[in-house]
Amino acid sequence: MIRSINTLLVPIPTIRAHKLACTVMNEQVLVLVHIQTEDGYEGWGEATTIGGLSYAEESPHSIKTNIDTYFTPLLLKEQPASAAKAMQLLNLHINGNRFAKCAIETALLDIEGKRLNLPVSELIGGRVRDRIEVAWTLASGNTATDISEAKQMMAQKRHRIFKLKIGSNPILEDVAHVLAIKQALPDCRITVDVNQAWSELEAMKGISLLQAGDVDLIEQPISMRNKTALKRLTEHFDVPIMADEVVQDPQNAFQLAADHCADVFAVKINQAGGLKAACLIGHMAHLAGVELYGGTMLEGPIGTAASAHVFATYPSLRFDTELFGPLLLTEDILAQPLDYQNFGLSVPTGAGLGIEVDSDKVYHYAKQAAATL
Repeated sequence: MIRSINTLLVPIPTIRAHKLACTVMNEQVLVLVHIQTEDGYEGWGEATTIGGLSYAEESPHSIKTNIDTYFTPLLLKEQPASAAKAMQLLNLHINGNRFAKCAIETALLDIEGKRLNLPVSELIGGRVRDRIEVAWTLASGNTATDISEAKQMMAQKRHRIFKLKIGSNPILEDVAHVLAIKQALPDCRITVDVNQAWSELEAMKGISLLQAGDVDLIEQPISMRNKTALKRLTEHFDVPIMADEVVQDPQNAFQLAADHCADVFAVKINQAGGLKAACLIGHMAHLAGVELYGGTMLEGPIGTAASAHVFATYPSLRFDTELFGPLLLTEDILAQPLDYQNFGLSVPTGAGLGIEVDSDKVYHYAKQAAATL
């Protein structure tokens, strides 16, 4: 039986400003869910988002409020016997709230894995890889700084795939920034993420120039609301177009895959509404001939470990992942950090998520943050 569910807001500064088209981040507020059972097990989940309400419809504070007000009383009353039954219960009584549902499912799967002495990956289909390559996002906003940062990452064997955040400047200025970096890093794969900032006409112009400059992947160039335009861009250009914000729950992803609105899907466990939903999206995309990319909401190590377990099960992961969230933070909340080396991340092999959360540190940070409100 579930004994307690605690939802914690844990703000951690970033190592540098992280500039997106929709916001500039100087800290990340981790939304952590801690579930304890009557028989002595505990599980952790994460529902972190980006930039308050500037990116998604759920914010850290709304996630905590909704879990505390609606999720927790329901789960404590009904006492579902498994993560699967818990998700069935939540989906029956609570509309939307994909991020919050993901955190609850993650914590319950963490508990189930510990109880069965199995990694979460083996509860959601079984892993086919033990290591995943990880891209790094260059988002300082300065060309020289980004080039220097990328070369440092390569020298340290941390990353050799790079994503560039653009869309907040005029098109020609952004394109010049990207192509200068591509020229300076000719042997690296370069992805450009526009974060929905362009109109269709702007995207036609911008993608033409980026394609001519040998950029490798274009992510969500236009609004998630304009699926038909995304399909037109996908059909028009040779450079792969990746859908990101538009990829949400499995039903939505099914329609996108059936209509082949993009060449690649960026899958995020929070956007999907949970680990099993993210697995379903990945397998549907694979069956439809859509390539896969493991996305991030810049989660801390709990959400990153959960994502790694999901991406380890995908039949194909041609465009790798961007699970660098913990590396962007100035503090770690694990007793033993995740294993990043040789340009990638080792998928944890221990029971459950395979991580040990420093509970004292997490609760201390959460208490400090609550005292400043």
